[in-house]
Amino acid sequence: MKEIKSMKDVKTKNILEQLRNGVMLGAEGYLYEFERRGYLKAGPFVPEVVLDFPDAVKELHREFLLAGSEVMVAYTYYAHREQLKKVGRENDLERMNRQAVRLANEVAREGDALVAGNICNTWAYDPNNSQKTSQVVRAIYEEQLTWAVEGGIDFVIAETNDYLEEALIALDVIKQFGLPAMVTFATIRPDETHDGYGYIDACRTLADRGADIVGFNCSRGPATMLPLVEKVRSAVQCYVAAQPVPFHTTEDCLIFERLQNSRGEAGHLFLEPFLCNRFEMADFARRARDIGANYIGICCGGAPYHVRSMAEALGRTVPASKYSPAMELHPTLGDQVAERYQEVLTDWKD
Repeated sequence: MKEIKSMKDVKTKNILEQLRNGVMLGAEGYLYEFERRGYLKAGPFVPEVVLDFPDAVKELHREFLLAGSEVMVAYTYYAHREQLKKVGRENDLERMNRQAVRLANEVAREGDALVAGNICNTWAYDPNNSQKTSQVVRAIYEEQLTWAVEGGIDFVIAETNDYLEEALIALDVIKQFGLPAMVTFATIRPDETHDGYGYIDACRTLADRGADIVGFNCSRGPATMLPLVEKVRSAVQCYVAAQPVPFHTTEDCLIFERLQNSRGEAGHLFLEPFLCNRFEMADFARRARDIGANYIGICCGGAPYHVRSMAEALGRTVPASKYSPAMELHPTLGDQVAERYQEVLTDWKD
């Protein structure tokens, strides 16, 4: 393991202090948004865009910033050895990670945002060979966070965890660097992690081990994530995160990866019919706040217009609010559409 530099002499913004003052709004969705914009290959979902089109990365950071996100997440999701091997870019590993942190910092300074380092599920952990694969996972996290810390981050998000044991490795590495840790699970199975721990117990374990923020991201949409958020809020004393995908998951189909359209097509490339609108994500933000979530955000499929509506539902006026709809000014639809728009706004504000 490389020598870990002390963070004691490094001035960082304190996410925990900000959370003590109220709900924070975060934004992700980089993976899907870059794929939609033509900068990223669906399937491996490796963030090649960080090196190939850095200005596009800065622009999406900026759009999320203007929409109200208080955190710029360095786009290093899947920027680890195991995933980069799939596209033949393992030799770009360090350069990709360092550049991602630099880009996030540059845009964060345009506003007053925090910068989060990002690590995620590695696909390397195997509970049937936990001793060996745990070492592989630890090495992945250590090298990514070494570069992130050197580039300047305020806290770390370890996300989309399928295994509690892998999440605990992430937490341990984050704590070795002396940084606040937000650790979240992807809830693909109905009730438990891939290694057989109930989701609420898994979050409680992370909290007991020192995680500052626990909760859920990805996989579930608002309807199927909120019940889990409410349960974990009652189970832990630490801060709670809720970052769903903006898709209409249901009790019959808990996760967005299995949603099927009318032709039976399912998966990442057939999700447009299930996309939540801005009002539904605004409603999620308000409901999550009311049940006690502290860090509210959005994951795969999220876009800046969702984030702006979520910010406004939380009572905020953000830079992008300058361009919020004014349907009464529409040249042909005018008052009729404006009246309905105001009704919807009133519904989710009440």
